[in-house]
Amino acid sequence: MARICLILEGSYPYKSGGVSTWVETLISNFPEHQFIIYAIEAEEKDSFECYIPDNVLYVESHFLNIKNLKNGSWGKGYRLTDQEKQAVQSLLTDEKTDWKVIFDLFKSRRIDSVVNFLMSRTFLDILKEVTLHYYDHYPFTDLYWMLRSMILPLLLTIKHPIPDADLYHSCSTGYAGVVGSLAKYRYNRPFIITEHGIYTREREEEIIKASWMPGYLKEFWIQHFYNMSNCAYSLADEVITLFEKNKEIQIEVGCAPSLLAIVPNGVDLERYQDIHKFNKEKQGLIIGAIVRVVPIKDIKTMLQGFAIVKRALPQSKFFIMGSIHEDTEYYEECLRLADSLELTDVHFTGKVDIHHYLKQIDILVLSSISEGQPLAILEGMASGIPFVTTDVGGCKELIEGPNDEIGHAGVVVPIMHYLKLADGIIELGKDPELREVMGRNGLKRVKAYYQKSHFLDEYRAIYERNGGS
Repeated sequence: MARICLILEGSYPYKSGGVSTWVETLISNFPEHQFIIYAIEAEEKDSFECYIPDNVLYVESHFLNIKNLKNGSWGKGYRLTDQEKQAVQSLLTDEKTDWKVIFDLFKSRRIDSVVNFLMSRTFLDILKEVTLHYYDHYPFTDLYWMLRSMILPLLLTIKHPIPDADLYHSCSTGYAGVVGSLAKYRYNRPFIITEHGIYTREREEEIIKASWMPGYLKEFWIQHFYNMSNCAYSLADEVITLFEKNKEIQIEVGCAPSLLAIVPNGVDLERYQDIHKFNKEKQGLIIGAIVRVVPIKDIKTMLQGFAIVKRALPQSKFFIMGSIHEDTEYYEECLRLADSLELTDVHFTGKVDIHHYLKQIDILVLSSISEGQPLAILEGMASGIPFVTTDVGGCKELIEGPNDEIGHAGVVVPIMHYLKLADGIIELGKDPELREVMGRNGLKRVKAYYQKSHFLDEYRAIYERNGGS
């Protein structure tokens, strides 16, 4: 029996969704191991959304909110070596960071408090030097507050206690990757990463779209996230990716090819075997989406597309199945959009028994602007239901195949293109035989490549060769 520390960011156990389902599956199917959950969240939360299996020893939560910055003391001095100053400076520039120096410094008793350090004369002097050398054409006050806010969550993460474990398994790079790297360095225990999406690319997309951040500051934030990912890639023993396209991007952004292996997601086919027969007998067209109601899933494009579908197929209904509480402001915006489009047949169900709803559904839709390898698509394919999905992450590979001869399992459309999305739904909606063929293709592909038993065998082997036997 091994104690495995799963390091998670923005997912299990506080939020439902694909990664959380993946984590729950992994823990539940390895009763021979004990798991410790190290959960990183942006804001403080006091309740879990996910099931905690019995072999979870405990959950260690770390919140990245910066309200504690008000509680520090101004003007302290810290004696840093030239090497330490250089390492701190590198966190504020595009220079390569000596992470081992950073880890040793901020884990030492010399730094009594991260907040005090960032309010100290020492940090102010470092910042002045960085500004004069690199950014003398930018407003100092803006840089001061922005750079300090940028590295505060990182340094708080390094300072936070790390659970004792035999193996550390991070489900992304970013802050979770830094925690795994720190554990690897300080305790010399194996550290593996499973990267579902590409963390750096997702943060980069968010920053580019952020209207609140001045353009000249965006490059600092983007570089900051790439810097953290390089930390994780440089100290990991293995990096697991879910599909070929992700692997190519990971190499492009700095991961050594020798570290990478592909382990796709998998679903339990037996759980879905009765669904397709039920669909054959039903009347009318029902469209579904297994999705959390959050901006990255682009529910608004989905609604705009359905407004067009309703004109071509007036009897159609649309069930959007997933949490509506994660971003209530966005959910309210979606409700108002549905009202303005006069969509009376859209139903936000919240979290439901997906298995029950799949029995009613003819077409599934995914309109995300960023994904890894969605379990929602695999669940639909295992149920024999064709998908209309945006071309993000591994969706195209799932629908059109990894160079196999099975045939398409649905329609792939560009992101944020509600006209193409509607066209795909209408094409399938008007052609039951095409839905039947594509549904069968999806089921064949899941049987061939994406079974849960294969996924578990691969991770059992990964854990064993990294000391988790």
